[in-house]
Amino acid sequence: MSAPSIPNLLSLRGSRGGGFRGRGRGRGGHSQSAAISHDTTIQGTDTDAAVSRMSAVDLGYLQDPFAQYFVQNTVGGTVRRLPIINRGTYTRTTALDGLISSFLAGTATKERQIISLGAGTDTRCFKLFSQPQETGLIYHEIDFPAISTKKLNLVNAVPQLRSIITNPQADTNSWKSSSLQNNCQYRCHGLDLRDLLKDDVQSLDGLRTDVPTVLISECCLCYLETSEAQGVIKYFTEKIPNLAIIIYEPIHPNDSFGRQMVSNLAARRIRMPTLDAYQDSAKQQSRLKDAGFDSVKSSTIGDIWRRWIAEGEKERVDGLEGLDEVEEWNLLADHYIVSRGWRGDGFQAWESGL
Repeated sequence: MSAPSIPNLLSLRGSRGGGFRGRGRGRGGHSQSAAISHDTTIQGTDTDAAVSRMSAVDLGYLQDPFAQYFVQNTVGGTVRRLPIINRGTYTRTTALDGLISSFLAGTATKERQIISLGAGTDTRCFKLFSQPQETGLIYHEIDFPAISTKKLNLVNAVPQLRSIITNPQADTNSWKSSSLQNNCQYRCHGLDLRDLLKDDVQSLDGLRTDVPTVLISECCLCYLETSEAQGVIKYFTEKIPNLAIIIYEPIHPNDSFGRQMVSNLAARRIRMPTLDAYQDSAKQQSRLKDAGFDSVKSSTIGDIWRRWIAEGEKERVDGLEGLDEVEEWNLLADHYIVSRGWRGDGFQAWESGL
């Protein structure tokens, strides 16, 4: 959801830098006009995310046959990102894919649910639904109405997408498909996340509270005010007993590298309120404990690259481009974190992870 020139806050290299992927939906300014302007800017970051993903796919870092359809009409088209950005996109995607795959494998005989906040152009649902072994998966995506409608129009226009999410049915700002293979379901909610905090909010259409559920925020909640981000998480923790959350966000805003990142954000009129509130791994974990999750863990992108990625796979990735900026990569990778918390049944496989 962005102009491709908007850099990720960790990019120090200008318009080619891109980012590991920012996909936030939130608010910034204190007046109504400022909030609207900030919303529009944040919605724009998703275009940059799609371009970064396509760069990683084009160069062989990732396999994603659906990524191309989300950049065909993008200003600037396919752009080759810097090697450290491609590696970051690869590492983050591999980490989240691994956590989600272990969740799905551990609940293979049950119905289960994934809820992606600020999903934008994300292709994960298409990849999962295209796997013939995937059964009983209920997948929700939530994003602003304009983004939800844009995704529906793209699905209707691209046969390869429409063959995965079949017979999409629109209802006001939301749409769904309940006729997927293997008893799977998909719903795309056109909704400002802040609306979940209203006293008169209605339950999300099709939300199941009786099945194991993973909530995903990839650079989404960080754009909300801290109390709003807490409120969104509370909306789900109050309803779903067997619940996990995965949060991918930047950290360490106050060291020299972090200050430059925040400065880059400010130059684009972007602010991340939760970056000040949850500045390191300990605070990220406390955040999830306070939200009601019994078990919590966190790993920086650097940790994940060093400890999650097999040596043979590291050699393959190294051979794609080579990496001269090792020091910059280490700084960049250690300023992003994947935090996760869980409670109840369905997440046993996460106990042995980082």
